[in-house]
Amino acid sequence: MKQILFLLANLLILTACGDKNKDYIVTIKTSYGDIKVLLYDETPLHKENFLELARSGRFDSTIFHRVVNQFMIQGGNVYEKEGTREPKEARIPAEIVDGLFHKKGELAAARQSDHVNPERVSSSCQFYIVQGKVYREEELTVDQVKLNQAISSMLQQDGYDSLRNQFIELQRAREFEKMNQLALEYKEECERVMNIELDKEFDQDRLEAYTTVGGTPHLDDAYTVFGRVVEGLDVVDKIAAVETQGERPTELIYMTMELETVRKKAITKKYGYEYPDSK
Repeated sequence: MKQILFLLANLLILTACGDKNKDYIVTIKTSYGDIKVLLYDETPLHKENFLELARSGRFDSTIFHRVVNQFMIQGGNVYEKEGTREPKEARIPAEIVDGLFHKKGELAAARQSDHVNPERVSSSCQFYIVQGKVYREEELTVDQVKLNQAISSMLQQDGYDSLRNQFIELQRAREFEKMNQLALEYKEECERVMNIELDKEFDQDRLEAYTTVGGTPHLDDAYTVFGRVVEGLDVVDKIAAVETQGERPTELIYMTMELETVRKKAITKKYGYEYPDSK
């Protein structure tokens, strides 16, 4: 509770003393290049917490400790750097906002899993930047779990020996992505044979984003998205591609952060970001 009150107090100070026509651009400096991020006004607790950690220098000399290519890069664990553990009271209440989702380049808060954290409270410092992948439309508009279950049932019927063997070979080779693609190819036949409907609704804005720039749609509405990369996506890709042991990079990828105050009109002009209150 003290942490929440502290953030709210800082937010009030920022609002009272700051220029509403200006905003911050945070530069995350790494050995692979700079990543510039903008933080959303719609998630004020996460925004001010991130700014305070950057402003105070606590983020400096933290590392990107978890990297998964075509998924995300995660870092900012100030407690690991300081040799302590994160106090539970320091964590940030979820600010999961409709319209903010996990397209490539979004900045989001890491957290503990649902079974120990049903309220989806965010880490007070660890964040991740989405890399993800570009999806085909049918991957998002078809209920893949239901399809796989229906395919399994259909393959038990006569006349599907050859198809069943294809799935078995792919499974043995652990080619799970190819298994999903093969299932999608037989989606209409599966619907006809099993007399089921496998389509699902998917938000049009998200569909357009995930089929063009890409992202990680399975994380949507479960983690707080609180900012975006406005410059340096190529740096995110470079970091995502580094050699890892498990999910931890084999080399230490340190970061430092710098804050810059910029007029909102200049941000819109340079980066194309439209502030909600200006629409």
